[in-house]
Amino acid sequence: MEAVEPVEPQSLKKLSFKSLKRSLDLFSPLHQQLAPPDPESKEIRVNYKVNAEYGGIKSTAQPPQQTNSATKNQSQQAGSSNMLALPGPGDSKDLQKGGVQNALVVGPSMPSTAANGHGFQGKSTVVVSTSGSSERNFSTSALMERMPSKWPRPDWHAPWKNYRVISGHLGWVRSVAVDPSNTWFATGSADRTIKIWDLASGVLKLTLTGHIEQVRGLAISNRHTYMFSAGDDKQVKCWDLEQNKVIRSYHGHLSGVYCLAIHPTIDILLTGGRDSVCRVWDIRSKVQAHAFAGHENTVCSVFTRPTDPQVVTGSHDSTIKMWDLRHGKTMLTLTNHKKSVRAMAPHPKEQAFASASADNIKKFTLPRGEFCHNMLSQQKTIINAMAVNEEGVMVTGGDNGSMWFWDWKSGHNFQQSQTIVQPGSLDSEAGIYALTYDITGTRLISCEADKTIKMWKEDENATQETHPLNFRPPKDIRRF
Repeated sequence: MEAVEPVEPQSLKKLSFKSLKRSLDLFSPLHQQLAPPDPESKEIRVNYKVNAEYGGIKSTAQPPQQTNSATKNQSQQAGSSNMLALPGPGDSKDLQKGGVQNALVVGPSMPSTAANGHGFQGKSTVVVSTSGSSERNFSTSALMERMPSKWPRPDWHAPWKNYRVISGHLGWVRSVAVDPSNTWFATGSADRTIKIWDLASGVLKLTLTGHIEQVRGLAISNRHTYMFSAGDDKQVKCWDLEQNKVIRSYHGHLSGVYCLAIHPTIDILLTGGRDSVCRVWDIRSKVQAHAFAGHENTVCSVFTRPTDPQVVTGSHDSTIKMWDLRHGKTMLTLTNHKKSVRAMAPHPKEQAFASASADNIKKFTLPRGEFCHNMLSQQKTIINAMAVNEEGVMVTGGDNGSMWFWDWKSGHNFQQSQTIVQPGSLDSEAGIYALTYDITGTRLISCEADKTIKMWKEDENATQETHPLNFRPPKDIRRF
């Protein structure tokens, strides 16, 4: 057998150079020479740059008393392309002869007129040195058009102001729901009562008792005269608003119930709690239809939709799950958040929803749950509640009493307000636990830890001149 010749060991650098040489031999028309520049495209590009960016293009090839034939030829060649034509590979020898004398200067200090006869006046001076040491074209970054930001510009929204403070509860106000007729709203509190208030005047109309722990969830049906409540006492109750009493109770949760939602088209109720399960109840028969088990920690937020996915839940295990209501199985699990998802809010018109966590506020599309973007600021607190109205104003409330207003489309934070605690309360009792808009979306109700309910509306006197939109598009889009 013939002896196998040993293969010469080759470094990665040598292999890379071989590959580059092979590619150059294949695709380059002449070895070690660049393709000739296209004069038409260069002229279009330079003309656009002249008109868009620079106020004036001035040439200083040589002072008039020291001109020679070489510099005249150079100026004539450069004049056809508005004095900013960068040298190609064929011009490098001439540039070596001319040296620094053939520099192109852009600026207002030059008295001569540009070769195209326009004589623009500029504001900045850019010197392009044409040393002949390199045979390559100069970088065209100075000639490239600056791309506008693709980030959507936010709509202008008037700032919101507090116009009413309602006190009457004896404990933290944990939940709120507005009647579909937009005449009254109900609040649930840690004092174990549910109070019904007139929306226009803020006057107390009724107090309902029946829970033996704080009331964490409230929902009012738009198809029946029913109101549903849930609390830390593991109980879910159905109130008949004509008789003002409990007519049904739904038993099954093994621990406190933290959130509650009514399906908009089917007579079912959804509750989530500390037993890590979202339970689906038939309203009339009190039967548990499904138990959505899959979260590893407390289910603290839930909302429903008439189309798939009909149930979306957020949990302390930092995940968001979308459920198939027919089969009782998980359709999708979103793991974008790093901390517990305490609040979610669907947009009333768009097929999208937002979720809030201590790390960030994120926007997702429906029904696929595709991540859109983060909000452009970070509230840096535990966010307990959020709400969105039809005009695209999203509001979030935090544990430290901060209430931030956002533009839904762009994620721009256009207002930051800090709630003022009721006299006699501690400064630490500034948390916001529940937020909701009324049916029209023009009034906002916040439930807080200082035992008060605050109502907010837009400032009618605000204009774009008094409250300008200070928006800067982000330089990078964070995908996490």
